[in-house]
Amino acid sequence: MWFDTWSDVLRVLTVGAAAYVSLVAVLRLSGKRTLAKLNAFDLVVTVALGSTLATILLSADVSWSEGVAAFLVLVLLQLAVSWSTAHLGPDRTVVTARPVTLLRDGVLDERATLGQRLTTAEVRQAVRSAGVGGFDQVARIVLETDGTLSVITTGNVGDGTCLEPGDR
Repeated sequence: MWFDTWSDVLRVLTVGAAAYVSLVAVLRLSGKRTLAKLNAFDLVVTVALGSTLATILLSADVSWSEGVAAFLVLVLLQLAVSWSTAHLGPDRTVVTARPVTLLRDGVLDERATLGQRLTTAEVRQAVRSAGVGGFDQVARIVLETDGTLSVITTGNVGDGTCLEPGDR
């Protein structure tokens, strides 16, 4: 359909604007971590917030107050999970993946790479993106908890305190 009624359009405009303002307010109150791309749960919350906003905008069956309640539930759950991962220590792996070393001192760990469903070509691409020409110039490549590949060149190892435990 191209057009139903002006009242439907007016509803989208008014409820959409109110829902948007509400979402921005909830996100500002909850802090920067709510939209950080740190782990799978953070990504799920970000996608769910966007989906909730779209539902509020386009579904007349969902009221503004129900949408704001959904925003609050998602943000409060995200805050609870982020608090627990920061305070529970080793048990946080239920929600947060551990970083995985894929390359150590120029040698690619093919078992780790295959175990993480990555190809050698993808690892090489990460090395090139870091401005490095070969594995021999790389001290570590780490698959981070958010899915990004960190490339640490041999000249940038420093004291090694930012490498995984046991990697030094």
